[in-house]
Amino acid sequence: MALHKLQVDDFYDDSYKLIAIHSRLEDYRLAYLLNKHLELRLERKEKDIDFKYLESSYSIFEWDNETEYILWNLISNVCKKEEDSLYSSGTLFSDNEKVLKTFHLICEYKKVDYFLKISEESQSINEKTILSKLQDIPQIITSYTVDPLKIKSKDHLIF
Repeated sequence: MALHKLQVDDFYDDSYKLIAIHSRLEDYRLAYLLNKHLELRLERKEKDIDFKYLESSYSIFEWDNETEYILWNLISNVCKKEEDSLYSSGTLFSDNEKVLKTFHLICEYKKVDYFLKISEESQSINEKTILSKLQDIPQIITSYTVDPLKIKSKDHLIF
């Protein structure tokens, strides 16, 4: 009887490019600027990327370019959530203090604000031209490519 083994790496599809973007803009403003400068049509998805075990959600914009078979995603890397403080001041009239907690989609890149994920079947996208167009946007501080194979939490980018 033959024995068949399945490896987890067989299901992982690494046919996408990942660009890290540092910008203090709101997600909708960055999506607008990317649409304008890169000639995209990113639209906000109805549901955010939601991780129940992390209790965090991340905004996602998507455009499926069906003519060139390219799927573009703009994903927020930062989720800020307000929670009750565990510590109290010990006074009789103290209010419950709220603490702003920050979560990251990709923990290895905590300083990155957004990721631009480009999934394509044919390797026709030139990363250098995209990076140069991103550098021309004055509201973007910096942008650079990230190797998805070196990310430990790359399963968070599967959606």
